[in-house]
Amino acid sequence: MQAKCGTAYLNELYEKYQSLDDGVLAKYIPELALANPDSFGICVATTNGQVFQVGESQKLFTIQSIAKAFVYGIALEDHGREYVNSKVGVEPTGEGFHSIVLDEKTNRPYNPMVNTGAIATTDLIKGNGATERLKRILQVFRLYTGRDLDINVPVFLSERATSNRNRAIAYLMLNFGMINERIEETLDLYFQQSSIMVDARDLAVMTATLANGGINPITGERALDERYVKDVISVMLTCGMYNYSGEWVYRVGIPAKSGVGGGIAATVPGKLGIGTFSPLLDTRGNSIRGMKVCEDIARDFGLHIFNVVPPKYNLQEWMDGE
Repeated sequence: MQAKCGTAYLNELYEKYQSLDDGVLAKYIPELALANPDSFGICVATTNGQVFQVGESQKLFTIQSIAKAFVYGIALEDHGREYVNSKVGVEPTGEGFHSIVLDEKTNRPYNPMVNTGAIATTDLIKGNGATERLKRILQVFRLYTGRDLDINVPVFLSERATSNRNRAIAYLMLNFGMINERIEETLDLYFQQSSIMVDARDLAVMTATLANGGINPITGERALDERYVKDVISVMLTCGMYNYSGEWVYRVGIPAKSGVGGGIAATVPGKLGIGTFSPLLDTRGNSIRGMKVCEDIARDFGLHIFNVVPPKYNLQEWMDGE
């Protein structure tokens, strides 16, 4: 195995994929269509507290569906595994992330990484009213990132104004008793969490926190009870990349969650977190440059969950480099 300095390796990936212009901007939310298609940033944070970043790794964008994984963790802490599982399943689905589909046997959403499941887990967030519930989410996200985060109000309003499909989802779940009657409050909370502003570095630190058993490796603060870390990571692996999730496990093999804002957040338990930003998406809503970066990192360092082939580079030497 060869040695490879962390920053030098990421620079190679950045140069390799910077000119890749496949994909389109998300247009179903008008504000997202205004993104710069050339934006591209990569960051890796390790469980021993190192951070390597290149490109526009500190350019802010909205977290979108990546928030679903971390809100699922909050719901687990608020209610416990069995109760949450009674409201939201953990099965992958080949349907699109915005499909109006529930499990016919249980009437539950299939998993917390699609819109139906994410609305259900958002409904589970404890708090006395909308403001208190939003503060809880923002406080937990601060523990994950190590900094205070803001909401992009124009994106929030844009999502709210174009949300009839999500309202239909919510009323369907209300009919089956999966959520309660505070539909507009829960939907606003769902749109607000999607509109939280992050950068690639934030995503890397958040996923490094999962990789580190729920403790932020930069600040030392606990963001998620260690009992629920494996729940979040497991569902990220099987359901986190929309209806590309099966092929993602096959090709990349590391837990990840994508968002139509252009971010991908991936975690390698016990080792590191990866955050990428590039707003050009494939037809499923995944960042094309981000997927390429994650695939290369997984292959070059032997990070696929089922890898048995000696890797090209030594991960520990990379983590110890500059």
